[in-house]
Amino acid sequence: MSGLLRKVAIDTRPLKIVAYRRLWVSTVITAVGSQLTAVAVPKQVYDLTGSSSWVGIAAAVALVPLLVFGLYGGAVADAVDRRKLLVVTNAGIAVTSVLLWLQAAFHVESVWLIIALLGLQQVFFALNAPARSAVVARLVPGELMASAVALNSTVMTFGAVLGPMLAGALMPLIGLPTLYLVDAVFLTVTIYAVWKLPSMPPLSGTSRRAGVRDVLDGFRYLGAQKLLLASFLLDIIAMVFGMPRALFPEMAENTFGDPPGGGLALGWLFAAVPLGAMACGLLSGWLTRLNRHGAGVTIAVVAWGVAIIGFGLSRSLWVAVLFLALAGAADMVSMVFRGAILQNAATDEMRGRMQGVFIVVVAGGPRLADLLHGTTGAIAGPGAAVAGGGVLVVVFTVLAVLALPAVWRYRYTPDAPLPEVVHKTG
Repeated sequence: MSGLLRKVAIDTRPLKIVAYRRLWVSTVITAVGSQLTAVAVPKQVYDLTGSSSWVGIAAAVALVPLLVFGLYGGAVADAVDRRKLLVVTNAGIAVTSVLLWLQAAFHVESVWLIIALLGLQQVFFALNAPARSAVVARLVPGELMASAVALNSTVMTFGAVLGPMLAGALMPLIGLPTLYLVDAVFLTVTIYAVWKLPSMPPLSGTSRRAGVRDVLDGFRYLGAQKLLLASFLLDIIAMVFGMPRALFPEMAENTFGDPPGGGLALGWLFAAVPLGAMACGLLSGWLTRLNRHGAGVTIAVVAWGVAIIGFGLSRSLWVAVLFLALAGAADMVSMVFRGAILQNAATDEMRGRMQGVFIVVVAGGPRLADLLHGTTGAIAGPGAAVAGGGVLVVVFTVLAVLALPAVWRYRYTPDAPLPEVVHKTG
């Protein structure tokens, strides 16, 4: 049994590399801490306004800098020392958390100030995230890349589950303002962790100023790399047509019997996907032994679509939760293989920009899905909209792979290690 467990349990070998372990620990802290602010901001906005519309406005305003600076942040990550960029942006995120704490602690009660601070924090986050992802390939050898991606993805889903639960438990005890302060303290710890990383300047050895031309060069590079283009396209298909979270409140009440004020069903619907992803991540050891990464992404996206069809047709809450958990597991498989493809197939001089595009896809896809499913659900009914979206995921995935067969043919070959990998453990 122990031998079987070692084969399926998450591969922790990358954590033996000290530099990667520091980065991973900082990611753990950030994943949990950031969710405290993610809960506190909409709660404070709603408490001040009594309006869910203002909560939606705050989320929409915060999305804009994430999309814009996500692309620019990727270009910056390719032009400067990534360690220094992580230190500066982590500090910026921490400072904005302190400012959010101050405005709440002193009862400023300005919704626009909260939105402005949230937008500023998203700017720092958008500049930080591409560099944080791009440094992995400089710290971990190629044969451990899928394992490192699995570790990172599992941590993020862990934060998505634990963070909101922790925020809900702490808010009555320490008050909403202190949630911002706790997040700021957590972020301060991560500054030290990334400061201890090795220096990671561009491989050319020369830092430079990033501009619009660098962003455009990234898009031209992506257009020429069919493998990377296909991996992004498959993620867009899965998220836009198969992420039905906008319909969760309606389905929780009308399909699964929640009371009008919300109840058990709503909580389970929102928690099921990250729970399934986290469970798969903890049992992802077998994934890291496969080299058909492209086929793995394709099959995982199709499995996501099939699970979403099952969810849309479900009339039992626990059957619905099971299908959503299976969808989350499929999404974790897709994340592991897509992340490994992105880290290994992109050159180091373009890796930051590709991570920037990745962030825009991950952030923008679910928002488009909210609009699509909300509109379609109002016309066809929520169950039909969800199941139909799952069908479209399967159909468009097959068409995408037929049009871009490079993704299905791609295999990772460990006999071609990346020359820029930093094997030092200091």
